[in-house]
Amino acid sequence: MNGVISPEAYRVHEGDKLDLSRHPTIGKPVYSSKKEYHDMLQQHVADLSEIQEVHYADNRYAVLLVFQAMDAAGKDSMIRHVMSGVNPQGCQVYSFKHPSPQELDHDFLWRTTCCLPERGRIGIFNRSYYEEVLIVRVHPEILERQGIPEAHLKNGDVWKERYRSINDHERHLYRNGTRILKFFLHLSREEQRRRFLERIDNPEKNWKFSMTDIAERAHWDEYMKAYEACISATSTDHAPWYVIPADDKKNARLLVSRIILDMFQGLGLRFAEADGERKKELQECRRILCAEP
Repeated sequence: MNGVISPEAYRVHEGDKLDLSRHPTIGKPVYSSKKEYHDMLQQHVADLSEIQEVHYADNRYAVLLVFQAMDAAGKDSMIRHVMSGVNPQGCQVYSFKHPSPQELDHDFLWRTTCCLPERGRIGIFNRSYYEEVLIVRVHPEILERQGIPEAHLKNGDVWKERYRSINDHERHLYRNGTRILKFFLHLSREEQRRRFLERIDNPEKNWKFSMTDIAERAHWDEYMKAYEACISATSTDHAPWYVIPADDKKNARLLVSRIILDMFQGLGLRFAEADGERKKELQECRRILCAEP
């Protein structure tokens, strides 16, 4: 193995001012060969599957995983590879696109709040409420269509107030048993260009690409500034952000799966132990079943 996975190296600590130019989009590989990568990922997936079963039975915590990134950073494949071994009954994946008219008639946290995971389950947000301080900040005309009172829009503190709403929201979730991990897949502009070209040149990937992707790419620097401001303001001890180098998809998957496993292992999950009355009940059920002809 070329490197050891150290989650803390990728965590943005509360109060840190993020400068993405100082965070590499490709890091030292934690695997030395394709076989080692597959072996490591397979082990992570198996461990995650096992611990998710205990998580479901324990039923004390909910887990929310948030993935944000520029187009082509690998969010879909990340979710597919890392969560491939999890029982579908214990995992819910939501992808958030343009808000519907109904969603626009509510506050910006409403549509994602409706999709939060129950205790014992894992919820995955492929994009999230963070779009409201990312794409909406880069395209402020979207904000004007959200029906927000004009006085609120003119006070100049919209983004700070949204950061505060998000922090309050996540703190509330934490107090009530939801554990939140947030991942920014940090892709380089050059690697995005390469992946876009691959989508154009490969007929089987044409469906993944549109002219909108080119239009958004033109705002790259604005997006980087929006991400820096957003992550700096909302990475907290109870809902941390991790900046994951994403140019190497394999490395990124190993990092993310390790971070998720470490979080689960810190929860002290356990199967419920039967008390005296429950043991008597189970023995009576056993007696009845054994007495059947």
